[in-house]
Amino acid sequence: MMLHIPKVLTASEVAHCRQVMEQADWADGRITAGHQSGQVKKNLQLPEGSAAARELGERVLAGLEKSALFLSAALPQRIFPPLFNRYDASMSFGSHVDNAIRRIPGSGQRVRTDVSATLFLSEPDSYDGGELVVEDTYGHHAVKLPAGDLILYPATSLHHVTPVTRGARLASFFWVQSMVRDVSQRALLFDLDASITQLNQEVPKSPSLVMLTGVYHNLLRQWAEP
Repeated sequence: MMLHIPKVLTASEVAHCRQVMEQADWADGRITAGHQSGQVKKNLQLPEGSAAARELGERVLAGLEKSALFLSAALPQRIFPPLFNRYDASMSFGSHVDNAIRRIPGSGQRVRTDVSATLFLSEPDSYDGGELVVEDTYGHHAVKLPAGDLILYPATSLHHVTPVTRGARLASFFWVQSMVRDVSQRALLFDLDASITQLNQEVPKSPSLVMLTGVYHNLLRQWAEP
């Protein structure tokens, strides 16, 4: 399931992120790539332990915590600390699949990458190219969102970033280990949660709300991992 989540960060938060990123020192993006993806990755990245990356990562996590749509879709158990990248002209990232397990530096914790996420930090008209292209059984899906908006997609997907031909593409990216590992089960729970929300708006006193909410939580209880 691919899902566009608007306005995870406000315009002022995005502006602050860009200001910090413009003043930061960048490193070769291959520092966090695996063997296969490192061969096709050509971009820049904020070092994971840098003060800039830590500050901006906290802002992104705070925005995610306030997004009911993100919480409903991802059902996060653990979020890998957000990373930040930059694509200048001629930079790109060839087709690859994200590593299944990522270790959080300095913590000993591991994150199973069920869901991949990209949070766009550059306005789409400020650069050419740089689309995130996700491949699945229904074809290729090119994504280029307004600054502050997030795209979620299964981490099992083959995906790539097309070459930037003008300007600079700034973004945050991270992975989510979901309480519900199975993508089809997560999709069912998301649809059910959305239906409950809509019914609550249309018929707020409907007895069906209690029953459907019970079904949702009983399914979550059955499928969620500790």
